[in-house]
Amino acid sequence: MPMKPCLPLYLLPPLFLASSVFAAQSPTFAPQTTTAAEQTGVSLTVYNSDLGLVKDRRQLKLPPGRGELRFMDVASQIIPASVHITPLAEQASLRVLEQNYEYDLLNPKKLMDKYVGKEVKLYEKNPYSEREETVSAILVANNETPIYRIGSDITFNHPGRVTLPGVPENLIPKPTLVWLLDNDLDKPQTVEASYLTGGITWRADYVLTLGKGDDRADLTGWVTIDNRSGATYREANLKLVAGEVNRVREEAVFRDKAARMTAAAPAAPQFREQELFEYHLYTLERPATVKENQTKQISLLAADSFPVKKELVLRGQNFDYYNPQGDPGEKQKVSVFVEFGNRKDAGLGMPLPKGIVRVYKEDADGSLQFIGEDGVDHTPKDEKVRIRLGEAFDVVGSRKQTDWKKVASDSYEAAFEITLRNHKQEDVAVRVIEPVPGDWKMLSSSHEYTKGEAFAAEFLLPVKKDGETKLTYRVRMRY
Repeated sequence: MPMKPCLPLYLLPPLFLASSVFAAQSPTFAPQTTTAAEQTGVSLTVYNSDLGLVKDRRQLKLPPGRGELRFMDVASQIIPASVHITPLAEQASLRVLEQNYEYDLLNPKKLMDKYVGKEVKLYEKNPYSEREETVSAILVANNETPIYRIGSDITFNHPGRVTLPGVPENLIPKPTLVWLLDNDLDKPQTVEASYLTGGITWRADYVLTLGKGDDRADLTGWVTIDNRSGATYREANLKLVAGEVNRVREEAVFRDKAARMTAAAPAAPQFREQELFEYHLYTLERPATVKENQTKQISLLAADSFPVKKELVLRGQNFDYYNPQGDPGEKQKVSVFVEFGNRKDAGLGMPLPKGIVRVYKEDADGSLQFIGEDGVDHTPKDEKVRIRLGEAFDVVGSRKQTDWKKVASDSYEAAFEITLRNHKQEDVAVRVIEPVPGDWKMLSSSHEYTKGEAFAAEFLLPVKKDGETKLTYRVRMRY
């Protein structure tokens, strides 16, 4: 049977073309809404840079065809450009045509703004009958004070309440994600919406308890999560990322809202640590609820009776070497440090996220007393943690420049005398760090020295109880 020739498209009747196009389009369905009630699981990854990654899984029953899905109960500080939705099975069955983030939230002013030029009802209590009377009015303006027209009169500062006939469609009670979808499935399906949000951060807080001899200590670590993102994450799979994740910011916003809390002694550590790219990931091995506007603490680690070293340090000033200074006539403060190694053989060895270490020590009555705190950076395993506690009370120093002269166009000599006095009932040792500039050579010294950090001259000076030690040295510098 011979085939009939096909007409080209431009010769087909317009009605035939229109019916073919409409036949190819998907049927439409009424807007659908999902809330946290349909949530089947949520994962929350928190970064220590005011950022969180949310993965929200929900069970949906969408009609086949094309329509709008309103995904409610999301964080109010969501980053809209980061939003992504995907079905967890039969991914090709659901296609996203358009996505929107609606944040024109319902509040009294916005509600009144929507009714400018429209009729509202004003209620006022009659002072004689004490009954509430109603009058219809037109809302003329809603700037600093609502202005109404009642009949031919204009009035403002109305003393009663105002009622409106309804809520406009474009005002919503909560931030909402809205997708225009093409759906092929006629059965329930699980989808996952993922997005980044601001307003949530975490930090580590540590409590270090020094032993009686200041040579051993106990350490407990706590994760402090501060949630101001505008959402609650119930029974979440919680993960924390430690490290400096680069972000592009249109304007710099620095926030540090983490509460400074000291919690009770922790149970066994609850986080599993692993490497993630150039960062470290800490996974809580149980679900946790992180409520909106909540500061939450979870135990991170615990280590008992590991070795620490207390150190007294007197540090000089760089400007002392460039000009004649003479005798400043003032005491030099001696700083107190505690140092320990983050080693497995000491009961530690977990990469420590940055945070604040608060140090305590028992007094003569056996009560713990706070003796100082310091911030520590991210510390890998086998690295040292050094905490500056404050200034020594009973160990003081003084220094004076006893000579300074120029010996060549680029060479100078300087001489110093440093005195340390110990008023404690025990012997101490003080590390003196002298930041000698340039290329230098020690010409004479009353004590042995080493070239330490940044090529500074370092001396370790023993000072007897109720005693005094004097250091003198002369150095030649070229700079």
